Amino acid sequence: MEVRLLGTAAGGGVPQWNCACAGCSGARQHPGRRRLHASLAVRARGGDRGSGRWWLVNATPDIGEQVEAFGLWPTSGRDSPITGVVLTDAELDHTLGIARLREADRIEVTGTGAVRDAVSGRLGGLLEQYAELKWQGFPVVDGDLVIESVPISGKRPRYARDARAGPDDVWVSALKITDRSTGGVLVYAPAAGDWPDALQEAIDGADCVIVDGTFWDDDEPRTTGISERTATQMGHLPIAGGTSDRLAELRGRRLYTHLNNTNPLVDPGAPQHAALAELGLEVAQDGMVIEL
Repeated sequence: MEVRLLGTAAGGGVPQWNCACAGCSGARQHPGRRRLHASLAVRARGGDRGSGRWWLVNATPDIGEQVEAFGLWPTSGRDSPITGVVLTDAELDHTLGIARLREADRIEVTGTGAVRDAVSGRLGGLLEQYAELKWQGFPVVDGDLVIESVPISGKRPRYARDARAGPDDVWVSALKITDRSTGGVLVYAPAAGDWPDALQEAIDGADCVIVDGTFWDDDEPRTTGISERTATQMGHLPIAGGTSDRLAELRGRRLYTHLNNTNPLVDPGAPQHAALAELGLEVAQDGMVIEL
């Protein structure tokens, strides 16, 4: 499969419009540090079917810029190479881009039942005047490409706190993406406030893992003044003292994405990069291409 990282930032991007923290100020001074909202595009490389069509994982507010920056445009008319959108959750920074796709007659969207109900209930009524939202469940099977949901947690977005949902509803998923022609397996988990057995099982057999790197440590939101809650309380396991030890034990390529503007890793000269490199871990960058 071919994977293009369209963005690697948490909500607000880097820089964030109303922030002058070190990360945002550095990105304004050094444009190469800018990051768009976390998203990727994937397609199968082998076989006879599915190899030419792209699936977007999450539809961010930056989706128009991401399509243009990474060459996902039509070659004639309005025949877009983008087949549909697969959602890991219902958060605004992963779903608002659906509204920017309204010029299409129909938008294919895949998500869990809870995510579908939240997004279609809030956004669907607005968009139905422009385009049809065609929802489908997991797995996505497009020729040799298979995208499966790996349940992580029931953390709801703020706007859906009043949604009717059962305790077992899946609001946050990782995605296990397999290219059956090559055998390559990618696990993508941009938001992870828990690390259930199902996630561990999926990543144990993956060739590449791209996971939540929102915050460097658990106290970062409080020490930077953006929240009174810890990273874990905000629904993101921290890197230090959290996920880095787990990832260090894995084989294959391991990268962090979904970096918050307060995360020291947004500065390429930060010493935290060397600490991760010693463990064999990487920080994803906008525009990376990974083939599996």
